[in-house]
Amino acid sequence: MLSTVERRFWARETSTEAALPVEKRVAIAVWKLATPDSYQSVANQFGVGKSAVGIVLMQVCRAINRILLRRTMTLGNVEDILDGFAQMGFPNCGGALDGTHIPILAPPHLASKYINRKGYFSMVLQVLVDHRGCFIDINTGWPGKVHDARIFRNSGLFRKMQARTFFPDWKITVGDVKMPIVILGDPAYPLMPWLMKPYTGKLDRSQDRFNYRLSQCRMTVDCAFGHLKGRWRSLYGRLDLGESSFPAVISTCCTLHNNCEGKGETFSQEWTSEVQSLEAEFAQPESRATREAQYRATRIRDALREEFEAENQQ
Repeated sequence: MLSTVERRFWARETSTEAALPVEKRVAIAVWKLATPDSYQSVANQFGVGKSAVGIVLMQVCRAINRILLRRTMTLGNVEDILDGFAQMGFPNCGGALDGTHIPILAPPHLASKYINRKGYFSMVLQVLVDHRGCFIDINTGWPGKVHDARIFRNSGLFRKMQARTFFPDWKITVGDVKMPIVILGDPAYPLMPWLMKPYTGKLDRSQDRFNYRLSQCRMTVDCAFGHLKGRWRSLYGRLDLGESSFPAVISTCCTLHNNCEGKGETFSQEWTSEVQSLEAEFAQPESRATREAQYRATRIRDALREEFEAENQQ
């Protein structure tokens, strides 16, 4: 429930010329976010003007981001996260990192920057998820043409991980190497002492086993994206918005995702089928691998690989 102060702020942020009740404005915005329906269709559904739908959508999104985003997008219990990923097979892991492309209409300016490798216009959403598939950190607004590694290096998450301020400074010993809390990424990201990614190229048995364990944990981020897009299908509707408005809509969907997941809201498999049909039209571009790696990071990954191999032989 919102406090009196929050309700006043919400009402001010979502006021329209039609003076619609707050509950109706929220319903209009949630309906628009949850479906690929057109503005006119939503307007007909709620008996309002077409232009009012767009106004209400952005005002409600701004209010949700202002009031709820910081409450739901939190690190939470670090020990719980570490235990969760450890049960999946990866020690001292604090999250899984990945990006996804959200289809958009061609921006009026610098449109070529938004064309991704699959040939459609998109905006990138980069996320870090916990073991339950909730978003711990998000970064959005970058054009679809930009490489994942560049987006990551320019994110607040990267700066905090480098400064060792995002997670507690908890280390474990793997072989003869000290390992901090790490996050897991795909080959598009640089190998860092605090970011583990798969081995690439021709793999031996132990490297393949390492990759399998890492992949099992990274399935949480794939599942999170599936639930995000399944519940909030407007993310595939190429909303008719200015490019500066898209980050607010995407952030709102992420905030509502965490709220639904945290409260155990049921996820219908029918939504998955709809998302899969939409995915066929807007396939995700393949990540371009980067070979960047630090020596200490390589030692940590090799030590983990050796430990996983030893555990398998016991």
